[in-house]
Amino acid sequence: MTYLLFFIALLVAMPAGAQSAEAMLLLKTWQPGQHVDGWLMSEKLDGVRARWDGHHLVSRGDHIFAAPDWFTEGLPPFALDGELWSRRGDFEHIVSIVRKKTPHAGWKQLTYQIFEVPDQPGGLLQRLKVLQEYLARHPNRRIHIIEQKRCRGKAHLQTWLRQLVSQGAEGVVVRNSATPYQTGRSRDALKVKMYTDSECTVVGYKPGKGKFTGLTGALQCRMDDGHVVNIGSGLNQRMRSKPPALGQIITFKYYGLTKNEKPRHPVFLRLWQGDYR
Repeated sequence: MTYLLFFIALLVAMPAGAQSAEAMLLLKTWQPGQHVDGWLMSEKLDGVRARWDGHHLVSRGDHIFAAPDWFTEGLPPFALDGELWSRRGDFEHIVSIVRKKTPHAGWKQLTYQIFEVPDQPGGLLQRLKVLQEYLARHPNRRIHIIEQKRCRGKAHLQTWLRQLVSQGAEGVVVRNSATPYQTGRSRDALKVKMYTDSECTVVGYKPGKGKFTGLTGALQCRMDDGHVVNIGSGLNQRMRSKPPALGQIITFKYYGLTKNEKPRHPVFLRLWQGDYR
């Protein structure tokens, strides 16, 4: 009975219309042997995930963003899924805008980049067309539909990925355009990057040497599989002077695994922003 009452309390506390992470489309990672010929490719934007439920913009963690009325005014009465975005390489700044508890002018720097129109029938292009037709009748300069390109094979995918990354993009998303709308991890929706990113927990510090004497040389971090990895690359001067606290989760990237199954060439990316990715 106690557990039932607790569960009911959680439902009551959940914002109206909010979707849990499991009720949103999530990406799997593309593997080189997977064939995606004929699928749709789009740039993977490094923004903040947001689902419009017809009334509110909601984060992956079920929190309602304090978006100004003038930002949400004119959004359609049906659901959208996309990224709150400004420009490439601006993720932490975007987070600083959307995490504030009251509406503010900083939202003027953002657009809503749409990659999905949930709950609509048909394949991806048919679902996006619902929004295209709505915007034709109700223009909105804050809403942009992310461009979709037809993939002509692995070489085409890799060439476009390298081109985008050279311009500062995070990566590419490939999706099976014939798949009906679905939620959760999907083998028909994949992320493609030049590197792999992951999370780990700070468990210690290695002292700096040379020009970093007296500062933090590297963070000692434990991954979910138990491996401990030393991450020094990517730390700026401020981070070395005041490193993340023990127990803090961070996001880092790496380029394959060593023969001991540890991340190769790990590089610090950011403090973990789980509610916003």
